[in-house]
Amino acid sequence: MGRASAGTAPAEVTGRDLSPLPRARELLGALVVATCATGQVVVRLVEVEAYGGADDPASHAYRGPTARNASMFGPPGTAYVYASYGLHWCLNVVCGAPGTPAAVLLRAGQVLSGVELARSRRPAARRDRDLARGPGRLAAALGVDRSDDGRDLSDPASPLQVVRGPAVDQRRVSFGPRVGVGAAAERPWRVWIAGEECVSTYRPGRMRTR
Repeated sequence: MGRASAGTAPAEVTGRDLSPLPRARELLGALVVATCATGQVVVRLVEVEAYGGADDPASHAYRGPTARNASMFGPPGTAYVYASYGLHWCLNVVCGAPGTPAAVLLRAGQVLSGVELARSRRPAARRDRDLARGPGRLAAALGVDRSDDGRDLSDPASPLQVVRGPAVDQRRVSFGPRVGVGAAAERPWRVWIAGEECVSTYRPGRMRTR
């Protein structure tokens, strides 16, 4: 899976780090809670991926603000939702200061509750471990779409929230290249919990921005 050793952090994690990578690491084990009229789905994050701004050619914000990426320039804790290839939605947590784009893509998770509701949204999933195994699948299982773009994920009244979960054993945290991008793919900004069956399969990408 193109992984570094579990528990071994890239050098950029240490010291005075202004990259989104520490925020990505902090999101491992967090719970994404999505509530709607038909019920609630809770997903525990097991894999995420960090993206920067003008210093990151793989980022949507690399060339500056647009109507599509406006939420990436918002305050930390904001949801940034975009369509990937027009096929599925992807959910990100903005982590930069206002005006300084940075975000963490939520790549995969374990559905802890609301399994039946998640299954109704992901009828093609053969096993429960596949319900939120991949960014498009995760967003689908949660019922996330473009209407969630810009939500405050820290607001207790929000139908979509990210809250603290049980602590993760840091010895199980792994780092590796990002998935599906060619530009700056070598940055070890994909972070996951080693040994979790819901972690997605690593696939190298072509030269493009995400």
